This record gives sequence, C-alpha cells and structure tokens, in this order.
Amino acid sequence: MKFKWVLILAALLATLLLLSACAGGEQGPPGPPGPAGVAGPEGPQGPVGPEGPSGPGGSAGESTGGETSAPSGASYVGDTTCAGCHQPIYDTYIKSGHPWQLTQIENGQPPDYPFTDLKNPPEGYSWDDIQYVIGGYHWKARFINKEGYIITDAPGSSGNSEYGNQYNYENKNVGASAGWVQFHSGEENLAYNCGSCHTTGYSPNGAQDDLPGLTGTWAQPGVRCEVCHGPGGQHVTNPTGIAMRISRDSGACTGCHQMGTISELDVSNGFIQHHDQYGDLTRGKHQVLNCVDCHDPHQGVEQAKQAGEPAVKIQCASCHWEQAKYQNNPTHQNMGIACSECHMPYLIQSAWGSAEKFTGDIRTHRMAIDPTQIVQTETVTNTEGTQADEIVLSQIGLDMACRHCHGGGLGTPKTDEELISAATGYHDRPAAP
Repeated sequence: MKFKWVLILAALLATLLLLSACAGGEQGPPGPPGPAGVAGPEGPQGPVGPEGPSGPGGSAGESTGGETSAPSGASYVGDTTCAGCHQPIYDTYIKSGHPWQLTQIENGQPPDYPFTDLKNPPEGYSWDDIQYVIGGYHWKARFINKEGYIITDAPGSSGNSEYGNQYNYENKNVGASAGWVQFHSGEENLAYNCGSCHTTGYSPNGAQDDLPGLTGTWAQPGVRCEVCHGPGGQHVTNPTGIAMRISRDSGACTGCHQMGTISELDVSNGFIQHHDQYGDLTRGKHQVLNCVDCHDPHQGVEQAKQAGEPAVKIQCASCHWEQAKYQNNPTHQNMGIACSECHMPYLIQSAWGSAEKFTGDIRTHRMAIDPTQIVQTETVTNTEGTQADEIVLSQIGLDMACRHCHGGGLGTPKTDEELISAATGYHDRPAAP
C-alpha cells in the first residue's frame, strides 16, 4: 500500500515538471477549428436606403447605377417643416425673391412681401377676386383670377389692349415711378403655364385647385427649399439615414435662369428680356464658374442690399486685383465707383427699361468691355433673309458701360470719341518712370 502511494506521488511530480517545461517553451501551431457554435440573436434593423429608379423593363427599386434627384416615393413636406431644424437658413432664404415667385391670396388679404408693398390689384378687382399673385417681389406683379387665368382686362371683359394689368414698382435708376403697364392686355383666357419655374413640386399634368386656367399642379407655390434639395418626406422621418440633395453646379440654376437656348436670347427694346442670367453669363469667360461661387443660394441680391451687406460672396478684386489697382481715371477712384457699375451694367429688363438712359433693371453677367464698341445691340437678318432680328453683342459696349452715367443724366455727357479714348487702356499699368 505504501508503495502504491509512492507511485502516485511520483506521477504527480512528473506531470508538474512536464507542465513547467512546456510553459517556458515556444507555443505550438494552433489546432484545427472546432465546430461552429449556435447562432446569436439578430441585430437591430438598419435604416432603409433610397430606392433606385425603374429601368426599362425592370421593376421599381432596381437601381440603374445613376444618381437620383431624391429618394423614390418621397413626398413634399413644405418649407416650414424644413424650418423646424434649419431655422437660421429659413430666416435668410424667406427674405429672398425665390419663395415669392407665386403667392396664393388667402382671406382676401394682400400678400406680405419683404421690402415691398403691393397695395392694390388691377382696376376693377378686389383681393377677394385674386387667386394668386405672380412675382410681386421688388420688380413687378401680375395677377391670376379665381378661374386660374392671368388677368388681362376688366372683370368680364376682353379686347382692351390698353388695360393695365402688370404693376411695376418704382425704379430710380431708370427714373420710373410705380405704375401699371400692359402684359398681353385684352387677351381672353390667358392660361398660367409658368409653374415649372414658379412653384415647388411641379407636375405638368392636371390643373391646380381644379381651375381651368392653371396648367399643371404643384405641392407649394413659390420656389421653396424642396425645388433645389428635393422632396423631404423621407429625410424628415430619418434625417441621419437619408440625406437631402445638395448641388453646387450651375445646372441646378439653369432650368429657370436660362429662358431660351444659349445661342438665342430674347431681346427687345435694346435689352435682354426677363431673367436670363445664365444665357447672358455664357457670353463671357466667367461661364467656367458656378453660380454659387459668387452667390449665396439662400440670399438674394436685393435682400443683401437692404441689409447693407455685399451682394456676392467674393469681390471682383479677389481675382482681378491688378485691374482694381490700375485704373486710369482718378475721378472714378476718388468716387469709389464699384467694378460692377461699368462691367455689370443693367442690360436686362424685367419691368422697367430706358433706352434713353441706357439702363434696364437687372445687371448683366457679361463683364468684358470692348473699348471700341459703342452700341449693345444690332439688327441682323435670319438665314432666309426675310426677317430682321435684334441681337445683343457678346461684349459690353460703351453706351451701356459708360452712358448710363455719361449721358443718362448722372455724369458729364461724352462723345463716342471721348469714351473710346478713355476706355482704351483703362486698366493698363502706368509706364515706368
């Protein structure tokens, strides 16, 4: 029995010595993996991603690989919903011109525009007779009746081509007081078909409010947040999972700020008509820039002027410092005349324009001045040689660059020869002593 216990103790001692030796040696290679264990519980469901567009012959939700403008099936929620999280941006944007491109009249009360007071509708009408106001912010206003037609004549009448149905606000640059002018006056049942650029969530199908004069339907009147950022219904329910669209390309602006083809601008009375800023911009070398390089998309130019702030994010001298430094006209420099006064004259007419004062009411984006060119437009015949067309020359002529002051009643009148002499070499470096 004693011998048995001696053997057991010897075996334990040998085992301890073997373990001690293994602990001090190198670790051997891992053995083969064991069988998989039981699957754990399923994790929480992640956010639903945007659906892709339907391809030809495919079904909804099959992605074509291209970008979509907004999540499929998203609904429009309105700009006041956006303000719930983006109040500072909303407070700025709502004072710009975009939201007021079309305003619905409610309870017979006139619209309340920033910086602008529109008191009365056309003669013979009260605010109870008006369904919408077109524009109304800063330049002009037109009116839509309860059937959805643009008002062109007195109530129940048509045929009076002298009827004043467009209200132009005062323009001191042109020397024009506020007043009524004609827009398709006397025409019968002039439909409103401008919703693609004046509303949010526009569809060309149907008739808004079931009114026969309104072409198409929309989610909200005016150019609101979701025109540029896309419908926000899914973003509202999942702000971190579904982002809104943000585009800084000029293509986001050209849909409305280019009225015709780039090669053909709408010109009459010697001015580019309406808001064709992009078609105007493409005539100059600044076409390589994006609109938002200079403009804050949430703030309008007039809004910035009213607040005493710069109308653009960067100043001309930031790039054209040499031209700003060398100006061969001490009088201009002493007066602090801005670059835009000569290089961005008012070549565009929205409401008022005066050929005698060489000025419209919206600035051009052409920038380049030809010091040997006097006029701004010329008359040409079409390819058939049967019709004369008025075109705007690509560079700014001295009539517009100079004569809105020197001949428009502000500065000393100058002859063509005097203007050409002053404009030639205007920004040249002075000769070395």
